[in-house]
Amino acid sequence: MKRALATLQQDGETFPKKRLLVALAAAAVVFGAVYAVAASLNLTTDTLGAGTATVAACQSATLTASYAPSYSAALPGYTAGTVTVSGLQASCYGKNYRITLSGAGNASLGEVTGTTPTTGSSFSGALPGSSAAAVTGIAVVIEG
Repeated sequence: MKRALATLQQDGETFPKKRLLVALAAAAVVFGAVYAVAASLNLTTDTLGAGTATVAACQSATLTASYAPSYSAALPGYTAGTVTVSGLQASCYGKNYRITLSGAGNASLGEVTGTTPTTGSSFSGALPGSSAAAVTGIAVVIEG
């Protein structure tokens, strides 16, 4: 009778209660640890972490991005060359930027990074080797 109380029977097999209790305790400890780590994430606009946050743009006006294709015998064909971004406001001066050309399936064709100027309303980034025929989009990100 004592042996019958010390085991559980499921689908014709017997499992010791101790093994079941140890497994449940281990699961509770792991869940508690994961929950504590997740609760300690502090998401702000200045850090990276798991989660989302709405951040204010450094300017309210829309930026305009364009490129002037130039012929390349090495490609052969036209390249996107230099991307010019205009409409920059003073509140975005001196901030890091990233310009990405995208193609079919939103695949990246090339990327350039730099710092926006401290005066003026436009800046440029050179993307050598990007086929102009493959470009379907331009993305501009200004950090800060």
